[in-house]
Amino acid sequence: MVVHSAAEQVLAGLDPEQRSAVTAPAGPVCILAGAGTGKTRAVTSRIAHRALTGDISARHVLAVTFTARAAAEMRARLSALGVGGVQARTFHAAALRQVRYFAPRLLEGRAMPELLDSKVRVVTLAAAKVGLRADRAAARDLAGEIEWAKSSLVEPGEYVVAAAKALRETPHEPAKVAEVFDAYERLKRGNGVIDFEDMLRAAVWGIEEHADVAEQVRGQYRHLVVDEYQDVNPLQQRLLDAWLGGRDDLTVVGDASQTIYSFTGATSSYLVDFPRRYRGATVVRLVRDYRSTPQVVGLANAVISQARGAEARLRLELHGQRPPGPEPDLRIFTDEPAEANAVAARCRALIDGGTPAREIAVLFRTNAQSEAYEKALTEAAVPYVVQGAERFFERPEVRQAMIALRAATRSIPGETPLPAAVVEGLAAVGWAPDAPPAGGAARERWEALAALVQLAEEYAATPEVVPIGEAVAIERPVTLGDFNEELARRAAQQHVPTVEGVTLASLHSAKGLEWDAVFLVGLAEGTLPTTYAKTPEQVEEERRLLYVGITRAREWLWLSYAAARSPGGRARRPSRFLPQLDRSGGGERAGAGAARRTERRRAQVVSCRICGATLLAGADRKLGRCPTCPSDLDEELYERLREWRQRVAGAQKVPAYVVFTDATLTALAERKPGRTEELIAIAGIGPRKLGLYGDTVLALVAGAGVDEVCPQKSFEI
Repeated sequence: MVVHSAAEQVLAGLDPEQRSAVTAPAGPVCILAGAGTGKTRAVTSRIAHRALTGDISARHVLAVTFTARAAAEMRARLSALGVGGVQARTFHAAALRQVRYFAPRLLEGRAMPELLDSKVRVVTLAAAKVGLRADRAAARDLAGEIEWAKSSLVEPGEYVVAAAKALRETPHEPAKVAEVFDAYERLKRGNGVIDFEDMLRAAVWGIEEHADVAEQVRGQYRHLVVDEYQDVNPLQQRLLDAWLGGRDDLTVVGDASQTIYSFTGATSSYLVDFPRRYRGATVVRLVRDYRSTPQVVGLANAVISQARGAEARLRLELHGQRPPGPEPDLRIFTDEPAEANAVAARCRALIDGGTPAREIAVLFRTNAQSEAYEKALTEAAVPYVVQGAERFFERPEVRQAMIALRAATRSIPGETPLPAAVVEGLAAVGWAPDAPPAGGAARERWEALAALVQLAEEYAATPEVVPIGEAVAIERPVTLGDFNEELARRAAQQHVPTVEGVTLASLHSAKGLEWDAVFLVGLAEGTLPTTYAKTPEQVEEERRLLYVGITRAREWLWLSYAAARSPGGRARRPSRFLPQLDRSGGGERAGAGAARRTERRRAQVVSCRICGATLLAGADRKLGRCPTCPSDLDEELYERLREWRQRVAGAQKVPAYVVFTDATLTALAERKPGRTEELIAIAGIGPRKLGLYGDTVLALVAGAGVDEVCPQKSFEI
């Protein structure tokens, strides 16, 4: 009686979908849990409910996830529900525990090999053995490729073909990477050490090749639970299959719309294919969002509704459960410094208004973007912390660059323009202003040094004013020495330690976290999506990154982009993923009329009919395609429409554009509407023009001649 009362207590307060997940029968269960829908509560309640009703024993449950923090949260929640003994661990921690336990048996009494905490040192040695000189950034990229290959169950001899199939952007020629991979494996074996992937493989080998080990492991772990299942890689899935041994008491939890780590080997295919792999599986969708306001949820839905590809088949439309909050703040700025200063000012206002600094986050696509925000927050006296990376001036490549620039003052003529002098000085650390190198770490290093060049360009745009008399002053061009002093000043300001502050983080490192107020910055084409996203799959992952960023906000959300990187720089377009960015300019919100127009645009997201990108500009929305996508204009129809417009305008004694603009005629000749609903969907054709010209235009589109619909006589309305 007491046990069943406790089990009923577990169900108290769950919504209908969560309750369905918790009470689903034993066997394969797939919980598709949208952001903020209470997935951890659902999965821990399922374990607790089954244990408290006697369906399972808690000590026979293995729950695996991807971070120690998530595993600790699972254990804490289970303990609060009155259930102890569940093993909640990361994949690596679970595998390490098992390999250590069985090592005496598997290794015939030999000690377990030492575990490498980082591949970089061994990869550097391996690269040298095959004739490559790799600095730390290059070694990190090579290590990343080796990690991807091993996680994808690819051997050194298979790497070249596998990398080509996966469209990998490799840090060196694939054949050379394969050589480094092979040398790395030989060095490890020679030194008697293993890496984390070896440990997972050892756990798989122990179960697959040793019946006694398999029997013991499977006897201990009879019920498997996997969190963040969209992030599983092939090696982790192989280990999961080994644990299961053909059984199907498996509960997985995931959200395909939060698949953002495919570059590491993670794949959502196991989540997408779960119902096909396990016939009769229970699939539950959690869609009630308890984290964010309906306004934030609505924007998230609008962004992800345009998704394409395999993950989009499992797209969830969230329903906000919190009380209404403020509309997302949508801003355009002239340049990035203006954007950063506005963000810092708003952070200052939020903190002064009572929002704790730890409940505010500024999120960007790449870590190289952080410097502008570090500077702006410092000048606004707003404390901050950098999540998942060093502060800009603490990064090794930036420190090395500053040393090189100080040394360059002795060799570069003083009259050299500052940007050119900085580029020349950075050559000493191997930086060149051409295309960035392949590989994430090397590219991030290149972008950090490119940010110094951009700083130089901005600094050079403000010449120093030197007084030469009581009322006379001249402008003196800034020198490399001046710039070095400016860098030192900024570094000194930003090295002030902080205990609590606004979080600066990349979108990747923000996953799994949440804040009351979130700033999503730098939302311009070329940054999000990055220019390196070349395939449709890569572009879709960039869309999911924005979705993840939006869903980090509980209440207050700011989205912005700068029309140029630096003052007077080349114009940029807003991210194609933004469905409702107000293009009023100046960084100011539009008035009530513009707000109503924005609300109407929220009601109907317009996408390119060719590539699926969200359309923001009025002309693009009218055409129904991006300006860079190919036109399918029916030229003969276009000429007939122009002739008809000319006759109508002449009869009415008005300019031709009053009837229809050229853009509207182009849209008609491209989209060729066949019904009234399709006609009125074209921007510029409202109820009045539909009544005046609708039937005639539809007849022209259907093939009627101009003389048939508009004879050479006076036209009256």
